Amino acid sequence: MRALIVHAHPEPTSFNAALRDTAVGAIAAAGHEIEVSDLYAQDFEARAGRHDFLSTADPERFHYQREQEHAARRRAFAPDIAREQASVAAADLLILQFPLWWGGPPAILKGWFERVMAYGFAYVDARRFESGLFRGRRALLSVTTGGTQERFSPAGVYGDIDAVLYPVRRLMLEYMGYEVAPPFVSYAAPRVSEEARRAMLAQWAATVRGALAAPLPERHADDDALASVGTAAWTRTS
Repeated sequence: MRALIVHAHPEPTSFNAALRDTAVGAIAAAGHEIEVSDLYAQDFEARAGRHDFLSTADPERFHYQREQEHAARRRAFAPDIAREQASVAAADLLILQFPLWWGGPPAILKGWFERVMAYGFAYVDARRFESGLFRGRRALLSVTTGGTQERFSPAGVYGDIDAVLYPVRRLMLEYMGYEVAPPFVSYAAPRVSEEARRAMLAQWAATVRGALAAPLPERHADDDALASVGTAAWTRTS
């Protein structure tokens, strides 16, 4: 199995970084391949625009989805996008590591989704959710919060954490066909003891090992013929 961790935190000594490193260690120890895409370290451009493409479908009027489809058909994405797409395409397991900021992932991760998970690469008409292009693959969310678990409960002031993470889980990952495991949430990470953080890291390592050991969902027979629907997913090596 091959895993990709997309890491979205600016501080190398953060607890998010410790969670990332814990996942890397668990995956490597299990004998699987691992790649990390550290968005802040690579100064990933979060803003979408014409700079995303090496050629143009319509020079007069910018329609982002149309330009994405054009680039997917001609392999004309900008190098930073093409690099990330190749990593995504090769991964059986996608792990998103991020802090919860203002009720969602950091802007840099949202921008990664908008630019990398492009129309023609990650989704096309009639290939969404159960028929999504990335069915047969698994995704994990590892999220840190400032608030406590009680505050992210159904009766809490912030609401149920599953509802808070719904846009990422359902409208991004499941939309593309990923099987998404229950989120691993490190609640109140800045406020708990060092012992509690060590326990979180141990629990996270066990969660990653479980995701690696579980059989992947079945892929359909036509999933390796995606070029026929105009996608760039033929780059995948799995």
